[in-house]
Amino acid sequence: MSIDFLISVLHSMENPKRVNRNNAANIVLEQPELIKPLVDLTFDVNNKLSIKAAWILEWICTHHGINHVLPYLNTFTKGLQNLQFDGALRTCAKICEHLATAYTNTSNNKTKETITNEQITLIIETGFDWLITEQKIAVKAYTMNTLYLFGKHKDWVHPELEHIIRTKVIHESKGCTARGKKILQLLAKHANS
Repeated sequence: MSIDFLISVLHSMENPKRVNRNNAANIVLEQPELIKPLVDLTFDVNNKLSIKAAWILEWICTHHGINHVLPYLNTFTKGLQNLQFDGALRTCAKICEHLATAYTNTSNNKTKETITNEQITLIIETGFDWLITEQKIAVKAYTMNTLYLFGKHKDWVHPELEHIIRTKVIHESKGCTARGKKILQLLAKHANS
């Protein structure tokens, strides 16, 4: 299957309803060679189809496992800082949270074996950028959790995260305030453990 087929699948999606994302994800999973073009298209930031590609990539990672994106982590982590569309930002922030969750899981898994320190650093740096810029609540919520999780293994992250939450994020919307307070509680609990 080709990139043209993938583009036709994405064009046929009218909206991000669950059934549409699931159907498109199943088509991609039946043709695993489409995952690389899906990742590439997600980061084609001048193409509106990148939003739909991101929806499908996130659906695959959430419902079929994060391992599907692991072979393309270089493209994924290097592309994060270039994302522009809200829909793509939100879904990629959620994928970052999945990566952080898998990485900090107590059992051995493919994410721990695959992800590099450089890739983690790119996710962390982009996450901090997202927290200090104007982003939607969901992006900030996923990002705070991602940074908290990666901060368990990178000791410089938690103090920076706490500072940004206390000085900026907690003074934003109710959603950001609520998630910020939750992360501050987790930070305090982690510091005392």
